[in-house]
Amino acid sequence: MTYRVVFMGTPQFAVPVLAGLVADSAYQVQAVVTQPDRPQGRKHKLTPSPVKAWANEHNLPVLQPEKITGSAEMQEVIDLAPDFIITAAFGQFLPESLLDAAKIGAVNVHASLLPKYRGGAPVHYAIMNGDAKTGVTIMYMVKKMDAGDILAQQSLAIADDDNVATLMDKLSEIGRDLLLETLPKLAAGQVTGQKQADEAVSFAPNITRQQQYLNFEQETADQLDHHIRGLYPGHPAYVDVADQRVKLIKVKPVGQETDAPAGTVVERTKKRLVVAAANHTQLSIEELQPAGKAAMPVAAYLNGAGRDIAVGQVWAQKPEVSN
Repeated sequence: MTYRVVFMGTPQFAVPVLAGLVADSAYQVQAVVTQPDRPQGRKHKLTPSPVKAWANEHNLPVLQPEKITGSAEMQEVIDLAPDFIITAAFGQFLPESLLDAAKIGAVNVHASLLPKYRGGAPVHYAIMNGDAKTGVTIMYMVKKMDAGDILAQQSLAIADDDNVATLMDKLSEIGRDLLLETLPKLAAGQVTGQKQADEAVSFAPNITRQQQYLNFEQETADQLDHHIRGLYPGHPAYVDVADQRVKLIKVKPVGQETDAPAGTVVERTKKRLVVAAANHTQLSIEELQPAGKAAMPVAAYLNGAGRDIAVGQVWAQKPEVSN
């Protein structure tokens, strides 16, 4: 039997999931729904989502409603009468009338171990909070955000050098495989959803500009490391160094204490830059990106834009930033 599927997704995380459905002869992808093209880069060039780009390369019909609820595209999906509606980081709520259009079920691939981290940035918060593990949940979609019954879960250890991009890549592949294992069981009535425990619910709201600013007085070296990796690459963390904004890409906590005030440069050589953080900890800066320049190793920075940095210099503390 071939199951008819409407797929909804937007970022790179969703691409392996869509590709897995297309590659499996048990499924016929009738349409791909994704967010409209958005301006990107300095020239604000309209750019398709990764899901649209992949769908176009494989000649799949693409729908791009600005808002799915009440749109002509929503009615088009309903008229297709799919067996499954599958979403993976689509970025919009689906109305009940659309969820009910799926004959077997409307199913979401979510990048967390629900009920932990409902919302749009679960991978970011898992890294920023220093979690040892995260995972993927396959769940029924309901009107309330990420609150549907759980069909399947698989956990994954978070590596010390994972950032949002690397962890997303791993989770998307797990999500693809777990979805393809779950859908046949769901169609055969061999899996039933498990309700989420209300007392364990937590949320992962979208990242704000305020969260991108690092505060060396309030965060230890370990916390700064988690903070930076939990925002990169989509929302890079930054500090102001001598009135110049610098994005920090890769850092490494130093296993030695210092008495220097937090935010003070405590070591500076041709290849090494160490800054004091909260609770007497130290942070080695490994890779960064000065304003208007490409990302670079710290040695290149210290021999170029950062050549005036000296031991004792104090890096800017967190200002008020409006979103």
